[in-house]
Amino acid sequence: MKLLRFRQGDLVRLGVMDGDDIVPLDMIQDRYPTMLSVIAGGEAALADVRSAASQCDERISLSSVHLLAPIERPGKFLAIGMNYRKHAEEAKKLGIKVPEQQFWFNKQTSCITGPYDDINPGVTEKLDYEVELGVVIGKPAKGVSEADAHNHVFGYLVSNDVSARDWQQHSPTFTIGKSFDTHGPIGPWIVTADEIENPHALGIRCFINGEVRQQSDTSELIHNIWAQIAYLSTAFTLESGDLLATGTPEGVGVARNPPVFMKPGDIVRCEIDKIGAIENTVIESATSVATE
Repeated sequence: MKLLRFRQGDLVRLGVMDGDDIVPLDMIQDRYPTMLSVIAGGEAALADVRSAASQCDERISLSSVHLLAPIERPGKFLAIGMNYRKHAEEAKKLGIKVPEQQFWFNKQTSCITGPYDDINPGVTEKLDYEVELGVVIGKPAKGVSEADAHNHVFGYLVSNDVSARDWQQHSPTFTIGKSFDTHGPIGPWIVTADEIENPHALGIRCFINGEVRQQSDTSELIHNIWAQIAYLSTAFTLESGDLLATGTPEGVGVARNPPVFMKPGDIVRCEIDKIGAIENTVIESATSVATE
């Protein structure tokens, strides 16, 4: 299933995609008022969603509504750095040491925005793109093995790890430069795990104004999704609804020669096979530049 959140007028509703139309889930809204509640409900909740969708006669055109980020506000939004081989190589050319272990950083959850919402550069002068496969945690995971990790995945989505490269260097944790408001577009929906037979065999692409900038396949991940979940859950519990951005392939703007960063008016489109695409426009920033 493709599960989504959308705004219609003043109402925020949950729905399931049926072809090009949305089937609203108002029938079970009292039990599952948020996407996070559906995720936490596990298989029982998904069974209720399927039942509600099959009994609902209402169909809403996708083009008539505003899609929202499919998760309201996860507890954690974690991203792994330099996790595609060729991206690690381009980072090394920039003088960045490639870590021996998995290299994780936080994106503050306030950066999350919808699949077609605008990107506000804020104060950065080096706005960059990073298409990534997003993993939504289902059943909480603590100390799980790689062999069992797939049982803790609720679903998948497209993520753009928008990066303020100048501010990213202000701190070794990357957090500030990765967390500007609107710098976490996700969506367009969550594709449930049962729909993706092999998440390590998906084409992944990023376009700027129609020009291909990144093109790879999730088979190129250095640390695959199961290894990521096992590694993180060794340290702390991954909870229902937590979001993992699994790494970006080569071709980011900062690594081009010369570097090319996004500017107002640019349209960035991120696509992943079997999941979908998100597309966001960079707008003029009304934010004044802070004194460094």
